[in-house]
Amino acid sequence: METYWHSVTLDKNLCKGCTNCLKHCPTQAIRVQKGKAKILKERCIDCGECIRVCPYHAKKAVADSLDMLKEFKYSIALVAPAFYGQFSKTENIDVILSALLDLGFDDVFEVARGAQAVTAKTKELLASGELLKPAISSACPAVLRLIAIKFPNLIANIIPLKSPMEVSAEQARREAVCKMGLKPEEIGVFFISPCAAKATFVKGNYTVKKSEVDGVIPIKDICIKMSRSVNKIADENIRELRNAGKSGVIWATSGGEAETTNAEKVIAVDEIHNVIKLFEDIEDGKLDDIDYVEALACPGGCVGGPLTAENSFSARSKIQRICKYIDDDMLDLDEKINMFWDESIVYRPIMNLDPDINVAMQKMMEIERLFEGFPKLDCGSCGSPSCRALAEDIVRGYAKETDCIFKLREKVSALAHDMIELENLNMHLAKSDETEEK
Repeated sequence: METYWHSVTLDKNLCKGCTNCLKHCPTQAIRVQKGKAKILKERCIDCGECIRVCPYHAKKAVADSLDMLKEFKYSIALVAPAFYGQFSKTENIDVILSALLDLGFDDVFEVARGAQAVTAKTKELLASGELLKPAISSACPAVLRLIAIKFPNLIANIIPLKSPMEVSAEQARREAVCKMGLKPEEIGVFFISPCAAKATFVKGNYTVKKSEVDGVIPIKDICIKMSRSVNKIADENIRELRNAGKSGVIWATSGGEAETTNAEKVIAVDEIHNVIKLFEDIEDGKLDDIDYVEALACPGGCVGGPLTAENSFSARSKIQRICKYIDDDMLDLDEKINMFWDESIVYRPIMNLDPDINVAMQKMMEIERLFEGFPKLDCGSCGSPSCRALAEDIVRGYAKETDCIFKLREKVSALAHDMIELENLNMHLAKSDETEEK
């Protein structure tokens, strides 16, 4: 199977083997073995749910730092709309963007502009009537990877448009080339990200031949450095940098993207487990009349990403207030920018038991046999997320039947019974020997 770069990693030194991540992982990509968690890379979609629930901070996202800016002659901060909801004392976008420049960036570019461009193209495609219903947004990379491994029948439903991040990065670089007279490779474009999946997208070049983004920096890392400066920036240092409208900024929250499409029948779903439930209904043909589905892995949308600094409810409220006082004017993007994917998503099966279909069938039958013998409590004490997952792990050679404490208890009980029987037999033989001697 083709390997993929993953941004979500595990620090085993911090892991306590508590099984919180194992119970919450939406794709059952985590096992606990020898007291430590283990991520199964072929199952991981980098949604960051494990980062969110780990009480020991053992799960982390591999990302870049501000030191990377030194590698380029000119650096641009690509600002996600969710970034605007991270500050408690200001909701002025110009103040936030101006403070961001003080960290060493030469320019800023709002991803909300790219979101507006993607919205316009989405409207056009929906109006054409050529999309398979329900059409699914391609904005969330974690959702795309979820579909690739778990819902292959829905790949054709995805609108094959590049993400606002990717579209914005290409436009930002083009504008900088014209403005500064530099070569494209001399310009660094850095996405200020609310989630781990974006880092995976950039490093793994998912749906594009090569990402236009050079680095991904977590929002929380930037907020730590900006926490004081954003509140103390002098009026004379505030620059007029905002040039994106409401329809782009509102993408930061669940339902914002769907709202901008103006489609008649839309569904907006957030939080990865809810997304899975909705996709199951779509596969079952229950939602064929829906025009458009906005699916976001994080609770509340991008404002609830695992790399954000602010409470998602508070951030959502701030974004909604910001959108009340900004208009929908926008700067058009370069018409030469290709809005469509360079490469299509392909199915990545995670349940292949064997290349030989006959052997695979035998293994599947063994999984079912083992599963029927388990208590079906899905307690996770065995180190697998469910009884069925343990059965699969046993067949694959990753685990053994006695990893289940109930099976272990049965075996110990049977062994104790055998030992008692053996002791009784020994006592009987001893008495027989004594009788014969008499």
